[in-house]
Amino acid sequence: MKFLGYPFWLLYRIWFYILVALPIIGLFPILLISISRNQWYPFFFRLARFWAKFILIGMGFIWKIERQQTPEKGKSYMFIGNHTSMVDIMLMLVSVKNPFVFVGKKELARIPLFGFFYRKTCILVDRSSAKSRQAVFLSAQKRLKRGLSICIFPEGLVPEEHILLDEFKDGAFRLAINHSIPVVPITFLDNKKRFSYTFFSGGPGIMRVKVHKFLETKELEIVDTKALKDKAWKIIHNDLLLSDQKKATHGTE
Repeated sequence: MKFLGYPFWLLYRIWFYILVALPIIGLFPILLISISRNQWYPFFFRLARFWAKFILIGMGFIWKIERQQTPEKGKSYMFIGNHTSMVDIMLMLVSVKNPFVFVGKKELARIPLFGFFYRKTCILVDRSSAKSRQAVFLSAQKRLKRGLSICIFPEGLVPEEHILLDEFKDGAFRLAINHSIPVVPITFLDNKKRFSYTFFSGGPGIMRVKVHKFLETKELEIVDTKALKDKAWKIIHNDLLLSDQKKATHGTE
């Protein structure tokens, strides 16, 4: 899309925010009802998946999901993925049918409209506060007891674009071990290319997703957190590395 230049990218970014807002405005009363009771969260999650598909299709993205293993209905999991784009949230919602709750940075709650529902339905964390990080564990425990799953981008902050995959934080893996739930590594292979945080970049196209085999935690103890974290990191990193090598071999960007 580089030949179209800066006017395209400017309009493309503006269009993204319009797509984010339109379903929220149109479904506002229904969304309010869906978050009014904890037991109605699965219904809200279905609406969130519709919202995600609306945005991705509207942006001209076509998702292709390869599944090495499929989550079972009614079971809880810890979903993790690499974090490179604003559409990571949408693509995660499209890729996973099991109702889950995001653990994310509290700054996103400031975004108009989106921030209201984000604050009401997600687990917010202030990564500079140890007290806030501890509260995440308690909030996650409540969601897991209700049969929901948890989703965390374990890099924490979005890394600089030259970094293929940043170091993972311990939180997601400690939670998974504490609650004996499988970790599901998910690789987003094209999000950085399609819609990175660099303003004048990106464009429509295919977005490939790989859902890897689950990492079981039933036999693990807290002392195994680092080993589990490193294993998950290597799975996603190797996938990204292989994808980059294939692109270089075929002369693609």
